[in-house]
Amino acid sequence: MAVEQARDRGARRPLPFRPRISAALAYALHAVLAANPVYRWLAAFVERRPRLYRWFTAGERVTKERLFGCRMCGQCALPATGYACPMTCPKQLRNGPCGGVSPDGACEVDRSLRCVWVTAWDRAESAGRGADLDLLQRPVDNRQWSRSSWVNYWQGRDEGIAVAFTGSDPRPAIAVRASR
Repeated sequence: MAVEQARDRGARRPLPFRPRISAALAYALHAVLAANPVYRWLAAFVERRPRLYRWFTAGERVTKERLFGCRMCGQCALPATGYACPMTCPKQLRNGPCGGVSPDGACEVDRSLRCVWVTAWDRAESAGRGADLDLLQRPVDNRQWSRSSWVNYWQGRDEGIAVAFTGSDPRPAIAVRASR
């Protein structure tokens, strides 16, 4: 099953990607594309027309792939990760780096590349959005691969994609386990 899903996604191995535009510009563009009644109407219009939806999604794919290395998971986490796509992590970790990040920020899987989460941290901090990285990303719904995340966002399907930690103990779970 996982092999079939990888084949469906183009079978290319994810590699950390350094976004091609600044985080500040990406956040500004996001503000322009923020959900509103006009975009909600546009999303519904596009969804009702399969050919138009395919073209719209193809345009989104090209744009986001070139700018952010987007893998078209259909549940975009870019606004919560400094516009560094977490799906470019070879392990596809959506909630932070693995334990193998080197002290210089190199990816554990490919030491010649910078960890996408180190990039996310740098970008979010530079834009004054470091707190966004404290949000928890819900797991990827594999049924959404290759679907338009813009349409999903404008239709409100991404509500709660990133949520604040609400446990009784605000320390990360790993720190809680280690201290007991």
